[in-house]
Amino acid sequence: MPGGNLADRLAALSASATGDDGVVTVTVTGSGAVTGLQLDDRVQRLSGATLSDEILRTMRRAQASLTEQVTTVVDETVGADTEAGRAVLDTLTRIEPDGPAMPVMPFPTFQNVPTLPQQSPGNGYESGRDSRAR
Repeated sequence: MPGGNLADRLAALSASATGDDGVVTVTVTGSGAVTGLQLDDRVQRLSGATLSDEILRTMRRAQASLTEQVTTVVDETVGADTEAGRAVLDTLTRIEPDGPAMPVMPFPTFQNVPTLPQQSPGNGYESGRDSRAR
């Protein structure tokens, strides 16, 4: 087993990943927080949706690589089958590097439809009367 305690080794971990086309590189710390984002000048040719998908996909790859490193460190220090090892590994979110991105919900649409019979559509008043007359 290599030396060093678990906490020190976990604190020293980081992982980086580069997207398929080399436009995006993401670095994460041992906690999974993003500490680096490098964008090549070629991002100017990408749409906003394509760029955001590539950033998220690359971030998941870096986090998945970090998960593998954490698993190795836990196994080498305290053992994955110990209580401490299981506690650390249970806190990890298993990340699929090329898994689907979180779905984006469409923005709700609203129709200006009267809710009471005396209302006319689009007048802007809740009862059909001018609110200043109250």
